[in-house]
Amino acid sequence: MIRDTIEKIEQNIQKVGAIKEENKTELLNLLARLKSEIADISNTNMDEAQSIAGFTELSAHEATREKKNPQLLELSLKGLSSSVAGFEESHPKLVETINAICVALSNLGI
Repeated sequence: MIRDTIEKIEQNIQKVGAIKEENKTELLNLLARLKSEIADISNTNMDEAQSIAGFTELSAHEATREKKNPQLLELSLKGLSSSVAGFEESHPKLVETINAICVALSNLGI
């Protein structure tokens, strides 16, 4: 399910015409890293992994839609950041990847 969600995000990013190719490439690379990191926690923390995947999907949607709503983008990014709270020590690469995704998506919303 989580892998499916990330693959759906990847497909949506590939289709969207509202962002530059280099931004698409950056996001797709970050999602590949996220997929790897999420696999590690999905075996032990399935609920948290699903929250991370869900907020990633929502944030990507808000950042790549044609008519952007900055308030919704900000809320979705806060939810994404909050979903990894507590993983700083146990999964530092996951937190690093999520932070990079948040920055990349936030930059698209400007």
